[in-house]
Amino acid sequence: MSEATASGQSMRGFWAELSTEGRWLLSTVAVQTLGRGMTLPFTVIYLHEVRGISLDLAGLLMAFIAVVALAVTGPGGSLTDRVGARTMVLAATAAQVVGCTILAFATTPAVVAVSFLFIGFNFGVSWPAFNALVAAIVTGPARQQYFGVNFALVNLGIGLGGVIGGLYTDVREPSTFTVIFLVNAVTMLVPIVLLLGPLRHVHGRVERPADVDAGQGSYRTILRDPAVIWVTLLTFLGTFVGYGQMEAGFPAFARQVSHVSTGVVGFAFAVNTAVIVGLQFFVLRRITGRRRTRALVVMAALWASAWVLLGLTGLAAGTVLAAAGVLAFHALFALGETLLQPTIPAITNDLAPDHLRGRYNAVNAGAFQAGTILGPVVAGVMLDHQWSSAFVVMIVAGCAAMAALARVVETRITPAVNGLQTDSGRIPQVPVHD
Repeated sequence: MSEATASGQSMRGFWAELSTEGRWLLSTVAVQTLGRGMTLPFTVIYLHEVRGISLDLAGLLMAFIAVVALAVTGPGGSLTDRVGARTMVLAATAAQVVGCTILAFATTPAVVAVSFLFIGFNFGVSWPAFNALVAAIVTGPARQQYFGVNFALVNLGIGLGGVIGGLYTDVREPSTFTVIFLVNAVTMLVPIVLLLGPLRHVHGRVERPADVDAGQGSYRTILRDPAVIWVTLLTFLGTFVGYGQMEAGFPAFARQVSHVSTGVVGFAFAVNTAVIVGLQFFVLRRITGRRRTRALVVMAALWASAWVLLGLTGLAAGTVLAAAGVLAFHALFALGETLLQPTIPAITNDLAPDHLRGRYNAVNAGAFQAGTILGPVVAGVMLDHQWSSAFVVMIVAGCAAMAALARVVETRITPAVNGLQTDSGRIPQVPVHD
């Protein structure tokens, strides 16, 4: 891409430089994630307040998604390198459709577990496959921008869905939750149509170079790289204190400790979206050409501040101040996300050889899944036992540890992988095709 776009001068310039395939991938993201946004803030509430499942069991069930995802991530990464990213994204998305449909009518923990089996398969396979597909289409410094813009669009869909879900759902009317999970299933048909139609020729597969030994592509070999190990630990901890708590710990804390309504929870996710959509491109301009690890240190500080603020809402439970604090939590959390999402995927894909992108992204996704396994379990147990203060202290300590890990990663990766060196070449206009 041109230097003007690489420095992030305008969204229009970034869009103009994208290949047709890149534009297709970005243009439907918000629609795809609308249904996810309608269900994301309310899954724990649905299980606990509508289906009568205890908070600790609900936390275990949420963690089961990540257990399944972790189990399939490794094989999914290998298959992505062998059969192509497009095929694996199709399989994962189809599983998500099935899982959401079952969850819409689930009334017992056993049926919920079956639905989460399909949803977990999607989470475990789609991440490495989708990132590998993006890396095949977009190269150089544009990747960081692409991951950032894609994340902003994902949150646009999730935020709009959260508002709709918050206004529509009612714990006294179980059918309202059935509807939003069915809508989630329908919106997942969008990427299926996209991959079977305009992007049917893109496979995202790169053949192994003739001079590279096949054994060098094993997970054991990849995990011997100190840089990969430290990035993996950083991803795990960031997920545990971040997304592992946002989906389970935050809604449970907001309802059980802050005593705010489901509408406030939904609007909190809308605030999250507004901050990400409004500031992501500005943040991309600020971090382009700078150390990605330093951005992660700032992110850890923002997240620590957000959790402290959320903890203080318990002192004014059920009041307007508590509601304001819940909304402010997501504003700070979202600002941290704008620093996280462009950096970790860019570091991972800049570390990876072209023919091993599926495996490298699978390692990173595995760390993410491990964090989402532990996060909901810890949140469910601690909040069910009313250890809310200890819960917040633990998360803040985790943020401090994440900042320290980011500085360690900085010593293990090259300046280019850390974002200091840029490539002024243009984005390839033709990705890897069948």
